Amino acid sequence: MTVTTPDRIEPAAPAAEPAVVSPLRRFWIEFRENKVAVAGLAGCILIVTLAILAPLISPQDPYDLMQLDIMDGRLEPGAQGMAGQTYWLGTDDQGRDMLSGILYGIRISLAVGVASGVLAMMLGASMGLLAAYFGGRVDTLIMRIVDLQLSFPAILLALIMVAVLGQGIDKIIIALVAVQWAYYARTIRGTALVERRKEYIEAARCLALGDARVVFRHLLPNCLPPLIVVGTVQVAHAIALEATLSFLGIGLPITEPSLGLLIANGFEYMLSGKYWISFFPGLALLLTIVSINLVGDQLRDVLNPRLRK
Repeated sequence: MTVTTPDRIEPAAPAAEPAVVSPLRRFWIEFRENKVAVAGLAGCILIVTLAILAPLISPQDPYDLMQLDIMDGRLEPGAQGMAGQTYWLGTDDQGRDMLSGILYGIRISLAVGVASGVLAMMLGASMGLLAAYFGGRVDTLIMRIVDLQLSFPAILLALIMVAVLGQGIDKIIIALVAVQWAYYARTIRGTALVERRKEYIEAARCLALGDARVVFRHLLPNCLPPLIVVGTVQVAHAIALEATLSFLGIGLPITEPSLGLLIANGFEYMLSGKYWISFFPGLALLLTIVSINLVGDQLRDVLNPRLRK
């Protein structure tokens, strides 16, 4: 029996290398699995765009007294004013176009929420990192202050701060920073306590790097995921707190009205059927907070490996 062998054995084709996916693309792939969160992100983008373009797309400047006509006060949605313009969302008791007021109010609410959130994150993250890195008396002192502050309701502490500082955007931002920084401090301390025991921190110490460099160049970047999640949720919380303070009349002044103050302006007319003065600003506030919270919830699921499906 003869055995035939092939003249040449073809080498096996090399296995195809797996495609390299960038971290940003991987993040977006995981984020878009939740369609509700994608809708929330689209809502956030729309709200921010409307706030930025408010001076260009608003039918009027709602806080320019020369453009207001008291004869157009409390017009129903879709009614025409004395000059023939159409008020699609109606007007308030001063003849202010509600659509324009909402667009400008969103700008102020977002500005206060984002500014207070960023400042509170910077302060709280610094305190939490110092407490976790140095430990001992520093940790005990900072965390006792955090525990003391978190034992008070946020709205009560904000009321006290505003009563002491007075009205104004800068005063509201300072009050919200004082209310929120403890949440960031506690969150980042828990993460930093785990990270500081890892090898890369010990290696940085062995290289005789300064404490500030170890904390902010090595420890902080590895604590950012939970900080981003808390920051997103706290921005929505800050917007809600500011709206509550303005609704109570101790927040922003009448010359810088936010969504909370617009809601308060129409509260006394609710029983008389003039629902739109409070309803549409309240709806805008609700959509803003819900959109931010939906994004924050999905960020928590994506950035926390334990919650990934």
